[in-house]
Amino acid sequence: MIQFENVHFWYDQNPVLKDLNFSITGGEFIGIIGPNGAGKSTLLKLIDRLISPNKGNVRLGGNPLKIYSPKELARLIGYVQQDFTTTFNYTALDIVLMGRFPHQKALAFDSAEDVQISLRAMETTDCHYLKDREFHTLSGGERQRVVLASALAQEPQILLLDEPTSALDLKHQIHFYQILLKLKNERNMTILTVTHDINLAAQFCQRIIILKEGVIVADGRTREIMQKEVLQHTYDIPIRILTHPGNDLPLIFPEFK
Repeated sequence: MIQFENVHFWYDQNPVLKDLNFSITGGEFIGIIGPNGAGKSTLLKLIDRLISPNKGNVRLGGNPLKIYSPKELARLIGYVQQDFTTTFNYTALDIVLMGRFPHQKALAFDSAEDVQISLRAMETTDCHYLKDREFHTLSGGERQRVVLASALAQEPQILLLDEPTSALDLKHQIHFYQILLKLKNERNMTILTVTHDINLAAQFCQRIIILKEGVIVADGRTREIMQKEVLQHTYDIPIRILTHPGNDLPLIFPEFK
């Protein structure tokens, strides 16, 4: 579905991503982890064509990204940014309806179908009861679920998320990832999430891509990748790995001296 072919990206001659080569198939739930400055968010922006490679190609469905119009791409890819803000007093439903733009004709008003699809998206993310609330009055967890609903209203095949739970408490972090897992299982949606919480990634993502200094240092199934030596090399700290008693997935802890 998505292919990176010898992709390089730099800002003002400062390398951010270096010679990336990997593929993503439909229906995968992938966690992208690594230290600050590793290039994780840049990778998502390349997929959503917010930026373009300085060298190499990113393909979608075998085709170069550049052949897709912005609306065509938005019907295929939903992107949940880290901090979504608005200066206007939109309601939560207004925000979700913005996700219908790729399916609307120029200057068209929201149709009954647009409203119905948007409300279903809000039900999926458990925020339908917030539809008449002004967005700026919502808590961090409520806002993230509304923004996710807006991305789902696009009816995309691929969902990109950049640190979607960074401002959420533990309960809402888990709830958010449970929603993502449900989307993956019920809709066979392809999901890529950038996160600094390596335990959330280990518990929910089936595949892990680890970036460090713009290079992929590991890529594979979660149990294979979440190894002590790999994580110690990635984060430059001592690591201890235990096994979750309920599902045998890895639990990662820093070693404190």
